Amino acid sequence: MLKQKTLKESFSLSGKGLHTGLDLTVTFNPAPDNHGYKIQRTDLEGQPIVDAVADNVTETTRGTVICKNNVKISTIEHGMAALYALGIDNCLIQVNGPEFPILDGSAQYYVNEIERVGTVEQDAIKDFYIIKSKIEFRDEKTGSSIIVLPDENFSLNVLVSYDSAIVPNQFATLEDMTKFKDEVAASRTFVFVREIEPLLQAGLIKGGDLDNAIVIYEREMAQDAYDKLADIMGVPHMDAKQLGYINHKPLVWPNECARHKLLDVIGDLALIGKPIKGRIIATRPGHTINNKFARQMRKEIRLHDVQAPTYDCNAAPIMDVNRIRELLPHRYPFQLVDKVIEIGANYIVGVKNVTSNEPFFQGHFPQEPVMPGVLQIECMAQVGGLLVLNSVDEPERYSTYFMKIDGVKFRQKVVPGDTLIFRVEMLQPIRRGISTMKAYAFVGEKVVSEAEFMAQIVKNK
Repeated sequence: MLKQKTLKESFSLSGKGLHTGLDLTVTFNPAPDNHGYKIQRTDLEGQPIVDAVADNVTETTRGTVICKNNVKISTIEHGMAALYALGIDNCLIQVNGPEFPILDGSAQYYVNEIERVGTVEQDAIKDFYIIKSKIEFRDEKTGSSIIVLPDENFSLNVLVSYDSAIVPNQFATLEDMTKFKDEVAASRTFVFVREIEPLLQAGLIKGGDLDNAIVIYEREMAQDAYDKLADIMGVPHMDAKQLGYINHKPLVWPNECARHKLLDVIGDLALIGKPIKGRIIATRPGHTINNKFARQMRKEIRLHDVQAPTYDCNAAPIMDVNRIRELLPHRYPFQLVDKVIEIGANYIVGVKNVTSNEPFFQGHFPQEPVMPGVLQIECMAQVGGLLVLNSVDEPERYSTYFMKIDGVKFRQKVVPGDTLIFRVEMLQPIRRGISTMKAYAFVGEKVVSEAEFMAQIVKNK
């Protein structure tokens, strides 16, 4: 399984804020396992920290703004996209003002610095949320939608549509996050000339210029109005009849606007708080619908806090019943593991097919057969024993015995016809022959039981 990652060392970037125009410095720092993304305002008393999660987003008008206890940080999406796309799970971000610097309006400076300082693998397992069925969010007013479908990795398709002759319908695709640097990171934020005056009146884009945004002039204005706007923006007067892109730097790609929308989607979905495996299809996305979808995903994750392992009944098992008998001393009627379908350094996934012929159903209960909870715990222990014994030489010379069971919960009855899937994980390395484990039993996508237990590995006489 993949491990979590953080930065190998800190880096800083400085520039002006897009909306405030302030000179700002943002610093990205390494963080411990399971820390997630947190942002610290170093310019405020007490240097408060805000979790960078979708639930803390308070504004999405022209960028993503998080706020908690009146501590606000704006324009975080480009930095978040770089962290997420490069697989960084834990980072403490410090900023000396109310927003991140806009830099050139893209994520490329963040990516360059992350690659310069490097990353380090941590001890904790990277906890993906695996999309197993279609999830959809639509905004009927705007026609925007975000759909996520099952996929082996995280990939995106983004489609944008504007009432503009200069920016027609565009789409962008990213199949592999390793290509983010070359295919997406350099795409810049963009604005239409007709939007500039209302944004200025709203107190925004005080730091906007032709070096940090693509400016699109697609509706002809009167020359005097165009000149007035040029004076406000501090740029030379131009011919009001000449429509097109107004930039010092030409477009990086013909569909740069769509690519930047894809970048924004990644940055906003980074606030889900957990990496996902699924394909995103976003139609006319924006920060508002991105955030609404990210909040919905956080609710989905809370409802399925522990996900069932993926079980392909057609795949060959890692251990079949014969290999299990070589490792475990149990025999009929007490061999309660049929096969092992996945195994790692500190976890294992086993399967028990519950049939109506199980001997315990004769007395538990004849009219309503229910698998005893204690036998579910025994299954967990046997699966855990396979994990331990698979790692030692001459496993047939060892046995495992229960020492303690804690936190046992039975959530749903198990009946004939059910397929029990057990995921057992070591909570810490084996010390002096003692192993502590956490186990879950699933039927389908539902947790039916769980427990923590301690076992001792003993060499047979």
